[in-house]
Amino acid sequence: MVRALILYAPGINCDLETKTAFQTCGASVDEIPVKKLEEQTSKLLLYDILILPGGFSYGDSISSGKILSVYMREFLKETVLEFLKRDTLVLGICNGFQVLVKSGLLGHDITLAENANGRFEDRWVRLRVRNSRCIFTKGLDIIELPVAHRGGRVVIKDGVVNATLAYIDEQDKPTMEYPYNPNGSEDAIAGICDDSGRIFGLMPHPERFYLPIQYPGTWKDKIPHGMKIIKNAVDWVEAHTSLSGVHRIIDD
Repeated sequence: MVRALILYAPGINCDLETKTAFQTCGASVDEIPVKKLEEQTSKLLLYDILILPGGFSYGDSISSGKILSVYMREFLKETVLEFLKRDTLVLGICNGFQVLVKSGLLGHDITLAENANGRFEDRWVRLRVRNSRCIFTKGLDIIELPVAHRGGRVVIKDGVVNATLAYIDEQDKPTMEYPYNPNGSEDAIAGICDDSGRIFGLMPHPERFYLPIQYPGTWKDKIPHGMKIIKNAVDWVEAHTSLSGVHRIIDD
């Protein structure tokens, strides 16, 4: 069975629905506080998927996701790099996306700033999948997911960023226009994957749309878009578990 680890920190508040969503898609999920993982970082190597969920880690002191990103860089970076040598995945949702960006794991020169309107945005958005390399978004094109953040505006510092997800308008075109783009992200960026396709960060919440009943209207498709993203991850790991299975037998 695919094993997923949710990294918990004070202020995280989307861990339970994230856990349930991954369990619904067939994964075994454990939740470990970052301080405990810091004490025994090798525990991470027992898992196939590392999840940084949404919320307000450490109360978003200093800036959103900053303190947890320092833990990632200073105490967990080497273990995460070892973890990534296998066929493993990393997912950062909302605050988790902010952590991935500020820890440097995504490999893009960007930052996440306060929404252009200075307000907390909590509603549904429409998105287009741009990057076919991303494992999480395989087979998806136009999707809908909820957002809930005040600091989700992507600012490109340098270079070209190939967005995995883009906010789109009613004509299905990427847009900077509010309210379709809820935060004013440059190039309409809503989510980014690293070059390998295995590390994915996004501001929208897939774990809040893994059941049809969570949709505000009548959902006609068979599988909710959030479930498709999560199931893509679980299915991919299941197809690449030979080496990770050996690691688990040795470590357990």
